[in-house]
Amino acid sequence: MDRIRITGGATLNGVIPISGAKNAALPLMIASLLTPETLELHNVPRLADVQQLLRILGNHGVDTAIAGKRPGQTSETGQSIRLKAASIIDTVAPYELVSRMRASFWVIAPLVARAGHARVSLPGGCAIGTRPVDLLLMVMEKLGARVEIEGGYVVATAPSGGLRGAHIDFPKVTVGGTHTALMAAALADGETVIDNAAREPEVVDLADCLNAMGARISGAGQSRVVIQGVGSLGGASHTVLPDRIEAGTYAMAVAMTGGEVLLEGARPELLQSALDIIVKTGADITVSNEGVRVRRNGHGIDPVDVTTEPFPGFPTDLQAQLMALLTRAKGTSRIRETIFENRFMHVQELARLGSRIRLDGDVAWVDGVERLTGAPVMATDLRASVSLVIAALAADGDTTVNRVYHLDRGFEALEAKLGRCGAQVERLSGD
Repeated sequence: MDRIRITGGATLNGVIPISGAKNAALPLMIASLLTPETLELHNVPRLADVQQLLRILGNHGVDTAIAGKRPGQTSETGQSIRLKAASIIDTVAPYELVSRMRASFWVIAPLVARAGHARVSLPGGCAIGTRPVDLLLMVMEKLGARVEIEGGYVVATAPSGGLRGAHIDFPKVTVGGTHTALMAAALADGETVIDNAAREPEVVDLADCLNAMGARISGAGQSRVVIQGVGSLGGASHTVLPDRIEAGTYAMAVAMTGGEVLLEGARPELLQSALDIIVKTGADITVSNEGVRVRRNGHGIDPVDVTTEPFPGFPTDLQAQLMALLTRAKGTSRIRETIFENRFMHVQELARLGSRIRLDGDVAWVDGVERLTGAPVMATDLRASVSLVIAALAADGDTTVNRVYHLDRGFEALEAKLGRCGAQVERLSGD
């Protein structure tokens, strides 16, 4: 199993191109099941999760082709993928595929909407919380599907005549539930109204793509979304939006190490709440047509008080990275996690580097320390793993991060991007 070794102490200076957003690319790829025509996606990141989803879609009959590199394109600037589900040959999503990536459960929506039936494995456990699928199943039932649980599988069947428009009022904000509702309602008969919809940019990106395919969706990015169902969807060409979580992660890395880095292609409006917090820690941020430039000023890192919230609030996917940054703050910071009930698993690993963090329910108190010291650490999930990288960049000596397959799921060319800006990062092959 591969590991990453980081020698801390170097500042970061240079340019980091921001990749396409994983959390947008996955539902966009799943949307290819809604049409027999070709969906072409550009700026798709080269990630393990993308490859896994291609295998899952292939199981349903989606033909995929990855386009060759275009002029100026590198391994860090995304890829173009053509997906075509001329016919759906299998409506079963087996456990051995779904268990590897929870987002693959979302195939239930286009399979039922287009083929009238789906048998999808329940996704099983998750390192950062239960993340139940009950709200996704509620969506399908509201739209008229019959939903049953049989032997660890969800069996969903549309009524004769297909899914029907309905009013869906989510009891809490759910990105997965909103993705599911958009895809299922796009082909439902009549009007669907979603209240308390997720407002994340990745939801808007999916709605934009579906509209390009012929859907009639209005209000995406707001709490109320209205979908007028259509009889069929066609092909389209769509560019995946830049990854706000990757941009925020590298911004925090620069704030941690010092230096100055241009996050090329980053869109500030996608992560304004995170940028505001980074400024409060003492970094300088400037915005231009090129992207977002981050520079650590000379007075050190200031403590902050942060609560994770659905968009446009501070994202839970940046909580671990912020905690790593705050381990070197001049004082005590408070982080409250409201989205996932078990997303402090990185605390014990950060402690191995010398951090001082106290947990009290959903609150973490981070007492800044003068120095961190390199040590062997182990990644527990995607965002926790990159928080260890951020801490290691500022630690004295070497840090070895184990289980880096978590990083490969969500960060494209991480070693190359950091290395080109002066970090000493090396991947070590292992058993």
